[in-house]
Amino acid sequence: MVGATAAAGGDWSGSLWKPLETPISIRHFPSPLAPLWLKRPILSRLILSQLVLSPLMLAPASLGQASAADPQVASAAASAGASALPSGGSQRLSIGPYALTPRRRALLATIRYAEGTWTNGSARGYQLLYGGGHFPSLSRHPQITVRRRYVSAAAGAYQFLPPTWHQVARRLGLRDFGPRNQDMAALYLVERRGVLATLDREGLNGRVLDRLAREWASLPNRQGASVYGQPVKTAQELQQFYASSLQRAISQPDSNGQPSANGQPKATGQPESSPEATG
Repeated sequence: MVGATAAAGGDWSGSLWKPLETPISIRHFPSPLAPLWLKRPILSRLILSQLVLSPLMLAPASLGQASAADPQVASAAASAGASALPSGGSQRLSIGPYALTPRRRALLATIRYAEGTWTNGSARGYQLLYGGGHFPSLSRHPQITVRRRYVSAAAGAYQFLPPTWHQVARRLGLRDFGPRNQDMAALYLVERRGVLATLDREGLNGRVLDRLAREWASLPNRQGASVYGQPVKTAQELQQFYASSLQRAISQPDSNGQPSANGQPKATGQPESSPEATG
């Protein structure tokens, strides 16, 4: 049987087994510590055959690892995992639309009230320039510089400066300057300041106002002043407006999840001021 196997192996010049038919000499391993199994030809053929077959048996696993390294597969995996990675610190930033809960809607209405763009809750406030003028198209940020008490290109319901808007629009993939996109961008800024979760739990308290005062010039910090030296609403007035807006958002939500334009929340203190620039 051994002779027949050797003859069969020798008929094919490319046989993997042909080298195994020749006994391995101990002289190929000059070290005196060479393993004793090399002195036994039959045993050596058996063991070396396993060494030859092992890489072939492991080939499917190797191919699986190679496919995972394929650029398209790796790209898809990176895209799938990207949303789970934190961005901009320990707090995870949501990518995409935010839920317009009653507390968030009330906050958005309050920011508009402070910035002078509330306009009784109408959509007209989304087309306001700094200083009170209007721009006609919501296809993009107007980027119109107005010179009044200050020089500013702030626009929209939340008085976005062009650099701020373009940064947030790229981050969230916003393709126009429409009302809902302005709402989403404003909530992104609230979250970026680290107080969106606080608002969701506790409402508009002093900590939320203080952090947002660094974003919107018309909101007061803990000292009751504007971070940017501009006129501000008082914390008490804004919290009263917020509370009234919250009640209305709970009882009268509209189909778009935005504050209803019917019935402006009651607020004490000075009337709305002209829109100011954001920070």
